[in-house]
Amino acid sequence: MTDEFPLDPGLCHLNHAAVGPWPRRTAEAVARFAAENARQGSLDYPRWLATEQRLRERLARLIGAGSSADIALVKNTSEALSVIAQGIDWRDGDVIVGIKQEFPSNRIVWESLATQGVAWCGLDLEQSADPEADLIALCDDRTRMLAISWVQYGRGLRLDLARLGAFCRANGILFCVDAIQGLGALPFALDDMQADFVVADGHKWMLGPEGVALLYVRPDLRPTLTLRQFGWHMVEHPGDFERRDWAPAADARRFECGSPNLLGIQALEASLSLLEEIGLDEIQKRLETRIDHLIGLIDRRGFELLTPRDPARRAGILTFRVPDISADRLYHGLMARQVFCAPRGGGIRFSPHFYTPFAVIERAMEILDEILSSNGQD
Repeated sequence: MTDEFPLDPGLCHLNHAAVGPWPRRTAEAVARFAAENARQGSLDYPRWLATEQRLRERLARLIGAGSSADIALVKNTSEALSVIAQGIDWRDGDVIVGIKQEFPSNRIVWESLATQGVAWCGLDLEQSADPEADLIALCDDRTRMLAISWVQYGRGLRLDLARLGAFCRANGILFCVDAIQGLGALPFALDDMQADFVVADGHKWMLGPEGVALLYVRPDLRPTLTLRQFGWHMVEHPGDFERRDWAPAADARRFECGSPNLLGIQALEASLSLLEEIGLDEIQKRLETRIDHLIGLIDRRGFELLTPRDPARRAGILTFRVPDISADRLYHGLMARQVFCAPRGGGIRFSPHFYTPFAVIERAMEILDEILSSNGQD
């Protein structure tokens, strides 16, 4: 895997939960695309669109969707969530249940509906021993939607989507899943999870660029979402420019109003080709061994683990707290020494991927030791 990830020597990259590095093949795909565009413009535009179609097919396989026609390509997770939030015919008094510790997009989008009489109600994970049971308990006759992240960005808790999805389907509650912190790290089975909506940007565990995200809407729900954006690309016959009458496309392209991000598409399609070659089961297995190794190193030092120990409750995020030093001070010390990480969830968040060398993980912890030994002298 070192050939696919030629990271700078000395850099301990442990920040895939933020923005992951591109594989070599991805950088090469973008370079080819740029060089071709510089030489001949859009002469081979049909071939670029063929890459776009391959990306839809890869994303459909990644989540277990029935067809590539179920995948819309949008700019980011926030846009995908906004398409859903602004498309549903809300009723005054509707309630959306979520989690207080969510990334801002998963609060702001839903809180913005307050002007329509919709309330957002969040579970405090720090007060919950059984988050699925507590989320279910928050739902009542007014609950219209359960909107959560598969994996929490701060401390890495992985929720049981099958349990939540079964409850929502049985009770007529819409189920929206932000899968950004899990897709590319773990297998995802849409049928088992019974999600009505799935969203995820490609720049984290999928190892793609910012600016390309997937939006899945359950096919029978697609026509029920009111469209708020319009343009040439979202119609049934996008290539017939002289046509005066128009209708939204029946497939997920109805949520794509304008020209596609072809450069980003080249990149994400190349990155997903690598993940498919290895397989998500194998990726999960390799990643789990790295997280287990990291947990052992943290335990040996007596640090406080904030991420669940149970492998079924975590993915690729591991957050921990070190006594007698603030997370912010420790973070700046680590970054100054080329340990790329993040201060999240009240501690330091490390997020290796399946290819991360064990030596990189061990070196990061050695650097942490050095910082602690000089604490107060820096």
